[in-house]
Amino acid sequence: MIRGFFSAAAVLTASAFLVTGSAAPAAAQAKGSADAAAAKRSNPHWKAPRNAFGQPDLEGIWTTDDMRGIPMSRPATFGARAYLTDEEFAKRAQDRDRARDIDNARTGTFRNEEGTRDFSYTSYVIDPPDGRVPALTAAANARPRRQGSFGLGPWEKVQDFSLYDRCITRGAVGSFMPAVYGNGARILQTPDSVVISYEMVHDTRVIPLDGRAPLGGTFKQYMGDSRARYEGDTLVIESRNFNDKTAIGGAQHTEGLKLTERFTRIDPEMIDYEIHVDDPATWTKPWTFRMTITSQPGYQLYEYNCHEGNNAMRNALSAERAYEKAAAEAIAKGLPPPERVFEQVNGADRAR
Repeated sequence: MIRGFFSAAAVLTASAFLVTGSAAPAAAQAKGSADAAAAKRSNPHWKAPRNAFGQPDLEGIWTTDDMRGIPMSRPATFGARAYLTDEEFAKRAQDRDRARDIDNARTGTFRNEEGTRDFSYTSYVIDPPDGRVPALTAAANARPRRQGSFGLGPWEKVQDFSLYDRCITRGAVGSFMPAVYGNGARILQTPDSVVISYEMVHDTRVIPLDGRAPLGGTFKQYMGDSRARYEGDTLVIESRNFNDKTAIGGAQHTEGLKLTERFTRIDPEMIDYEIHVDDPATWTKPWTFRMTITSQPGYQLYEYNCHEGNNAMRNALSAERAYEKAAAEAIAKGLPPPERVFEQVNGADRAR
């Protein structure tokens, strides 16, 4: 099967925080959750496997499909609680089962890829302790936002669309955030590098482990300049030298972004993946979020067949030109321009 291009931008740890909320304490994972059942948490004698090079074994095909239904920022009602209560988790599991039933009945390109496990995390964000993405700086709020094809237009040129719309990249973090489909990645390990190849938009990062110096500061890249090392059972990747054209959590970062990723095997079928975000020109303080990536039965990576001149952009641009022509003709006749009609798509206004 060949993946078709999804025209609109995607809708995006080993640490366990022992915290309590103001209403119902939840210092541990909910019973029955995938996070509670992880081997590292449920079996005190479990040890992460090692590969032939003596490294923590992270190889395989992994996906974020099981992260569906978890918000990036923690709803305020949960306070500082990192996990759902048993009752709250039962409700989430019920909702996810319903979502799977709906998608199992769908056919066509835009059927969601649903996972097979349910987690009791109250949010992706694990630091700050309130589980919420820190506020943006004044400078970040003042930056123009790239609207993508879910925006209201007008679209004058292809550069008005997001990099995702244009099949260029989803960024170092966005490439693994759960979207409609294509949420997989393949991890390969060698003695002197680690390779992460993402299914969506098929970016591949080849990250040195040999201690070589970073690139000079004049080299700015979409995925940053990364160097990796192992700390015990954890793969640590530090990245700098980003350009300012990608976003994290919906906010466009600056070239000063510093990203630290940590991959820790916690189960034969699970890896905790932490992302520490540090960009003082964008967020008022550093923050960290976590996804648990998992293996799925029979999951394979397929070609993501996408090209920058896709029909979605061509249609949007031609429609904009048609509107401009109709508006000019109306004004020439002394009439008001045609009304721009909007509809609700995923909770946001969209021109049609």
